[in-house]
Order: sequence, then structure tokens, then C-alpha cells
Amino acid sequence: MTFPQIAILGILAAAILLFLWGRWRHDLVAMGALLAAVAAGLVAPGDAFAGFGHPAVITVACVLVLSAALQASGAVDMLTRNAIPRSTGPTLTLAALCGLAALLSAFMNNVGALALLMPVAIQVSARLGLPPGRVLMPLAFASILGGMTTLIGTPPNLIVSGFRAEATGGNGFAMFDFAGVGVAVTLAGLALILLGGWRLIPARPVSGAEGFATGPYLTEARVPEGAKAAGMTLNAIEAALRESEAQVLGLVRDERRIAAPNPFREVHPGDILLIRAEPEALASALSDLGLRLEEDLPDAAAQSERVKGAALQSEEVGLAEFVVRPRAEIAGRSATDLHLRRRYGVNLLAISRRGARVGARMRGMSLREGDVLLMQGSEEALGEVAQTFGLVPLAERELRLPDGRRATLAAGVMALAVGGAAFGLLPAAISFAAGVLAVLALGLLPLRRLYDSVDWPVVVLLGALLPVADAMATTGAADMLAGLLLAPVAALGPAAALALIMAVTMTLSDFMNNAGTAAVMCPVALGTASQLGASPDAFLMAVAIGASCAFLTPIGHQNNTLILGPGGLRFGDYWRLGLPLEVVVLAVAVPSLLFFWPP
Repeated sequence: MTFPQIAILGILAAAILLFLWGRWRHDLVAMGALLAAVAAGLVAPGDAFAGFGHPAVITVACVLVLSAALQASGAVDMLTRNAIPRSTGPTLTLAALCGLAALLSAFMNNVGALALLMPVAIQVSARLGLPPGRVLMPLAFASILGGMTTLIGTPPNLIVSGFRAEATGGNGFAMFDFAGVGVAVTLAGLALILLGGWRLIPARPVSGAEGFATGPYLTEARVPEGAKAAGMTLNAIEAALRESEAQVLGLVRDERRIAAPNPFREVHPGDILLIRAEPEALASALSDLGLRLEEDLPDAAAQSERVKGAALQSEEVGLAEFVVRPRAEIAGRSATDLHLRRRYGVNLLAISRRGARVGARMRGMSLREGDVLLMQGSEEALGEVAQTFGLVPLAERELRLPDGRRATLAAGVMALAVGGAAFGLLPAAISFAAGVLAVLALGLLPLRRLYDSVDWPVVVLLGALLPVADAMATTGAADMLAGLLLAPVAALGPAAALALIMAVTMTLSDFMNNAGTAAVMCPVALGTASQLGASPDAFLMAVAIGASCAFLTPIGHQNNTLILGPGGLRFGDYWRLGLPLEVVVLAVAVPSLLFFWPP
């Protein structure tokens, strides 16, 4: 083994360990790997940032912008309203919802498709009397499956296509080259989910606002002058709250938090009680004791007079629940940092975090991906905060009627961009870049949302990892790894090698970013094909399928993270449906690969 091979494998091993650890963001780890490869002489300094001009990176960014235009124009809302039945049983309703998610994910970002359909799924779960997790997990998995059917459906497909172009010195995969295997896998996966697979998801009945619940909220309530609670002991307050199934977790006095106060401690005016309560019990708990919700301003005198007792809503002011999207701008920041009340006229009233211990004041808590936030404000202000910080609304909301002309134009632009790439009229990156220019020129997407709609951490991840992946090939490390993988299955032929490549890719993708997984495994797949003297197409397709199939954990894919809080799910819930689904994918994909892409 040569020094360059040892160095590149060491850098990749360190990067994978850091990906799995999760302490640092994937894009930062990828950039560190790139700089380490440059320092070790494995990547020429002049080529270090060539990955950012790679067609796959440009296409990913452009598809995200076009997806945002479809959302902003109301095109997807129109489709959703007409496609989801309103009076059918669980199986047919889930079939319509999951089928629509898979269809949308084939032509737009699958995280965006899930975000659009989550409010609908929550309403469906309430109507069917199902725990929300039993609707949200099938929806998330369906959107992941649908993404593997086209070139633009998911970033791994674009990365695989780029590796094919470099390996063959010709073209990458075409728009619908993925459809043969992708559609077979998607149909098989949806069949498993709909024919009873959704029943494997643990039924965790939780109750909450408007028939949907996210688990108990942590909220803060101030004891005003003259409140019934003033002068009572904490023990007496606990007894008064027992009927509402609320619990006092702590007391704040003079900005000092007392985590486990003496039950006989007397409560004074100005004290703040940290209360855990179900959303629908929150109002009665406050009303019974004359408490007021504490807002995100530390100065009690500055609190809004619109929030008194249990009067949480009015014609001008309403409540809404939002989930923090993966990599949302709000993640890692606290309500105090954001100044929601001062800047937007919105109050953060409560936080729901499944399975997490609370160790700080609510306004000082760092928000996390998957947290559910109860916010108060005008409809316009709540919408602005959701758009600015990357929040997904959970409760049913009034939507403006979509503009039919704008929706038609947005759908037309997307169709032309897809058609241009599919029929080989233009390279995919050029076709979709032209689509972005068209939606901006037609005013279908506000200019201020252009850069907000791009998932920059994914762009940085791809741009940084592509040169590192190239170094695996140039140093011969990929061929060496391929030989080690092939040793136990060499006598069994290409089918066994395909299954092994796909299984390894699936396993990595369950614990690290799917785009990063594809970039790491593509050189190995090419090395395997070379050693077998086989066509590389089947092995690259195996990587594309495996990288998209992250169903075992909530961290394997952004969509899995997105449903964790709203679905009331736990880390160990995903494998119950995810493991059978991955087995079905493997069983269907390998024969399909041998049929459509014979090695």
C-alpha cells in the first residue's frame, strides 16, 4: 500500500467517523477533508475548488430554486387539493398521499415535497384517528423512494451521473435512465408500506391542538400581581394543575432557575413557573391559576397585553405550531438571539422536544432540528417567521388562493427544463439554469428567496467531497477497496457484488449524508466493475439506489429528521418499517439492475 493510498483512506476514515459522530456539520467535515487532501498533496491546490463548478452541484442548486418556485406559485397546493381524497379509509388515503409524495419528489427536492404535504398528512391522521407517526413516516419514506426515479430527484443521482461521465469520457446518465430500476423499487416499497407496513410503526397516541399532538410542551408562565397562584405553595399549585395533567418542572426567581424547588416553597408575584403540559391543557392550566405566558422578552413590563390568562387567540392574533426543518437557520439559536417579539411581532410560547431533558430557561434554549414550536402572532407575521427561518407549519392554515396563471407558468418552466435535459437538447446543468433565469424573469419567485431556497450546506458538501473522491481513484485506493470487498463474493458473480455494494452504501447512508455517501462509494463501485471486467453502469446505479435508501434512523435523511418531533417518534422506531423496506429494496433492485443494466 503506497503513502497516497494510506493518506486518502485515512482522511476518508476520519471524515466518515466525524459524519457518524455528528458533532460538526457535514459541510464543515467535507471542507476539512478537502483541505487535508490538499495538504497531503493528494489534490492539486489549483483543483481544490473545481468541485463547486461540477455540473452535479450546479444542477442541485438550480433544482432547489425551481422547487421553491413551484411552491411559491401555488402549483403544488393546487395539485394536492385535487389529489387527496377526503372520505376514504386509511389504505386508500395513504396510497393517494404517498403516491403524490413519490410523484412530486421525482421532479422537485424531496424535502420540499415532504414539507408541502406535512400539514395535509397531519389533517389526514386526525380524520382517520391515527397517530401522526403512522402517516408521517410512510409519507417521508415515499418521498425518499420517489426521488430515486429521475436524474434530478435526489443529489446522489446527479453525483452518480457525474462519475459515469468522467469514467466513460462521454455523457452521464439521462433524465429517465433511473426510471427502470427506480420505479420498480418505488412501487415495491409503496406496496410494502400500504399493504400493512404502516402498521409496523409504533402507535404512540398523543393529543394536541386541532387533533394533532407533538408531545408535552415546555412553557413558562409568569405569576402576575393578584394572581390566584401568588402566595400558594408549589405543592398546592401542583395539586391545582393535576386535573389539567400539567406539571411544574422548576421555578425562576430574579432570573435564577431553581430546577427542583422545595414543594413547600411559596410562590411570589413576578416568579416564573416552568410548566410541562399538553397543548390543549395549557389554556385551562393558565386560567385556573391566573398565570400569563412568558414571552421571549426578559422585561416583563414589555409583555404584550394581548396575552392574558387563557386568551391565547383573537381575530388579529392566532397560534400556530411549526417544526424546525433540518439545517434550518433557526437551529442552534435561542429565542433571545432571534428577538422574535421585537423584530417580527411573534411570541415563542412553548417548545416540544421529544425525549430531551430540559436544562435551561426556555428563551435561552438552543432550538434543534425536529423541535416543535408553539408561536403566537398575526397570520402575516407567523408566515414571515416560518419563511425566514425554515419552519414547517403543522396545524391547518388558511392559504391564499393560488394564482392559476403563475402556477401554470411555474409548472411550464419546470416541464421545459426537464424536457430540455431529458431529450438531450441541453446539458442538465444548462437546462435547469435556464429554468431558474426564466422563473426570475417572469417574477414567479421573489428575488429575496433566490438564495434562501438553495441548501448551501449540501452544495458545500458536494463541492468539497468531489475532489476527494477523485483522489481515491487517482491514488488507486478505490481499486484496492474494491478488491477487498470482492474477495468474499468473487466466486458468486456480479449479482452478489451488486448486492454487496448496495448493502454497504445503504448502511453508510443510514448514518451519514446521502450525497456524501454517493461521493465516497462511486469510486469503489467503479473499481469493482473494473476488476470484474463488467460495465460500470449497474454498479453506479447500485450506489444511487443504496445512497437514497436511508430508512433505519432519523439522521440518515433530512426527511426522517423532519418527522421526528411532529410524529412523536423515537430513534428506535424507524427500523421497524425501515428494515423490511430496505430488504425489499435490495430484493427488487438487484434483479432489476441485472435486467435493465446487465453488467
